[in-house]
Amino acid sequence: MGTRPEIIKMAPIMKEANSRRLPYSVIHTGQHYSPGMSDVFFEQLGLREPDYNLNIGSGTHAEETGGMLIAIERILARTRPSVVLVEGDTNSVLAGGLAARKLNISVGHVEAGLRSRDSTMPEETNRILTDHLSEYLFAPTRTARSNLISEGIPAKSVWVTGNTIVDSLAECVDLAKRVTRIPGGMQDGEYFLLTLHRQENVDAKERLQRILRGLEMVHEKTGLTIVWPVHPRSKRGLGRGHFRPGKGLKLLNPQDYFSFLRLLMGARLVFTDSGGVQEEACVLKVPCVTLRDNTERPETLRVGSNVLAGSDPETILEKTMIMLSKKRRWRNPFGDGHASARILDVIGDGPRIG
Repeated sequence: MGTRPEIIKMAPIMKEANSRRLPYSVIHTGQHYSPGMSDVFFEQLGLREPDYNLNIGSGTHAEETGGMLIAIERILARTRPSVVLVEGDTNSVLAGGLAARKLNISVGHVEAGLRSRDSTMPEETNRILTDHLSEYLFAPTRTARSNLISEGIPAKSVWVTGNTIVDSLAECVDLAKRVTRIPGGMQDGEYFLLTLHRQENVDAKERLQRILRGLEMVHEKTGLTIVWPVHPRSKRGLGRGHFRPGKGLKLLNPQDYFSFLRLLMGARLVFTDSGGVQEEACVLKVPCVTLRDNTERPETLRVGSNVLAGSDPETILEKTMIMLSKKRRWRNPFGDGHASARILDVIGDGPRIG
């Protein structure tokens, strides 16, 4: 694992392994390397420290993936685990899966089968390659399973488990409620939340400016503040002068997980380009406007918890008003909170659930 979402989604698997007394090691690539994006999540989620920390940091895709691949191969060649689990779609996932496969070690891909159908996204490349080199494919939904089968992956290698984010939220929501003061001094229901970090948004100056103009129009229409915990990638863009905060935006430092969940639970609506936040918002019944032209979580669109708005300012405003009128009655399409147990039933031991 190497990023905030991976830590959050792998935490329930680690805890389930602890309860079954299954031995495991944790390799942290350091793809997210600041304490606010990494260390604090291990602490808050009650996880032991990683056995290995590669401290790769940021770089080009080749620099990150290559550095991880070399370091992970050395560890796996020495320790020879029976299976390597990777989660999601980052460079850490591809490097971990490829290193294991080259050493003839089984790979299990948690959250397999997601597809945006956008080949320009580096995450899409990582997903596809990792799926096709994995022996165990743990699809969170039947849609994800269908994607895998349609690409020629044998059905016997695919298990529909649900998404481990539901497992994680089941434990973390009550803890997050203990954060009585909402970060930024906001009040429940009196603000919007924004997360923005994807390369195609924050590294593209004109697109980012359109998004910020759309958010400014939302503020002008509703009078509500938009709270933005600024991701390190976005902060670098701010430092380079790629954008200036618009009217109605309140910038915060990156938040620990419980503080972020408290922000999300109290928001009238969340704007995001994050796949994980689309899921969290859906499960927590918070309306979501996704600032992208596509999503690898189409289940959120089908149940009505989420809409795509792209980067056009007028569309962002239009979709916001639609979601503000939504009743929060959609169903959760991501499972029952037992995904971790199902995954370890396949690769470990213990009674099968469901």
